[in-house]
Amino acid sequence: MHASDDRGRLTPLDAAARDRGIDPPDTETGPRVARVPEPHVNDTFAVDGIDTKRREALTEALLADREGVSAASATGRNGTVGVHHDPAVSRADLRAELESYGLAVAPGDEAFATRRAAQFDAARVAVAVLFGLMVAVPYVGVLYPTRVEWLFYDPVTVAYLQSILDSRVATHFFVNLAALSGIAFLVACGPMVRRAADALLAGRPTSEVAFVGGILAVYGYSTLAAFTGFGGNVHYDLVAYAVVAVTLWTRFATDATADAPAAEPGTADPVAHDTEDEPVALTDGGR
Repeated sequence: MHASDDRGRLTPLDAAARDRGIDPPDTETGPRVARVPEPHVNDTFAVDGIDTKRREALTEALLADREGVSAASATGRNGTVGVHHDPAVSRADLRAELESYGLAVAPGDEAFATRRAAQFDAARVAVAVLFGLMVAVPYVGVLYPTRVEWLFYDPVTVAYLQSILDSRVATHFFVNLAALSGIAFLVACGPMVRRAADALLAGRPTSEVAFVGGILAVYGYSTLAAFTGFGGNVHYDLVAYAVVAVTLWTRFATDATADAPAAEPGTADPVAHDTEDEPVALTDGGR
């Protein structure tokens, strides 16, 4: 009835579902919804071991089948499980229930820390992409035509754009680019900058030290070129492009690796979510 892990062994999660006669949902129809009585409270757990759609679905179904639980939602991306339950059901009971499925549950407030970290990661992606676009647009509209004049058949337009860069307006233009690219770098790559600083202080050369050092070098060179008589090209666009590329790679490439099937006990094949018949309350487990 239930799929096992990649080695053909039945996982504790599958065994619990089999013993209760529960089948995981087999169609993807969006977020789970359920009726949550007003007196019920919510608890969120940081859980390791729900990194496939099938495990998410089985965990939700098993918890929802427990007496005193009105709704549950498991989110593998954040590693969190949210449970709406009767106050008579303690957090310790729910934790023991999750651990009986073979899942590793973090203690205390780590679930909230995990959720906040996931939210900050999503915010960093948004900042990197948004500010990257805001830097790219003026480059495409003004700077690139003056650097590759042979691509533009209208010399009058190129001369006009060059006159803008030679005027006092250019100072405000470059101030905006410096601020946008600098904010994108500090916000989107903040954790990487801190790790690189720690590695540098410890005398450990890492790829993050090289990346941060390269970005700072390009940013410093561009600032000298923009606001002094240095006379070089301003490359805030390279800063923005590098920040966007690294942020997206860190966010989505690592997620794709984490979603790959594991060959350890406790793994199972993915399957999609279902919906309840009566959509009253939406539970997201910290999505």
